[in-house]
Order: sequence, then structure tokens, then C-alpha cells
Amino acid sequence: MNNKVLRKLFLGFIHIHILHHAKEEAIYGSWMLEELHEHGYDMSAGTLYPILHQMEEDGLLQREDVNVEGKIRKYYRITEKGDTVLQEARAKAYELFKEIY
Repeated sequence: MNNKVLRKLFLGFIHIHILHHAKEEAIYGSWMLEELHEHGYDMSAGTLYPILHQMEEDGLLQREDVNVEGKIRKYYRITEKGDTVLQEARAKAYELFKEIY
């Protein structure tokens, strides 16, 4: 049960992480997966790609399909709505950080 609770909690952190990087530059799934692994998130492509697709459906990310060496790579960039959500999340995260530390 503890693992399930942490998984739900970390899912929000993962969304914020994705929005942060998609604001800095266009991201794609395998790069984002490596980035999340570097930060200790143990997740598979089967978990990440549905998150990216849902964030696109929710209007937080915009996708651009690019042909890279004969294969289509899906690049994601933050939208205006996504940027608003990111700013709100940053403010709440900072407020929480100050409270718990």
C-alpha cells in the first residue's frame, strides 16, 4: 500500500517535471524517460507515453511529428495552458517546500 501511495504522489511530480522540460525545449519520450530515470523515477515507456498523450489531450502539451532518420519522432512542447499550470504548480510546490523544511 505504501508503494501505491508514493506512486500516486510521484505521478504529480512527473507531470511537473515534463512541463518544466517541455517549456525549456521540445522533448520526446525516450529522452524524457532517461531524464526521469536520472532523477530516480523508475518507470517504463508503457507508463510514460500514456501520460504524454493525456497531457496532450488535456491541452498542456502540443505534439509535432518529425521524421528522424526515417522514423517519426513525436516532439512535445508546452502550451499556454500548460505554462499556466506549471506556474501554479511551482508556486504550490514552493509553498509546500517552505512548510515541510
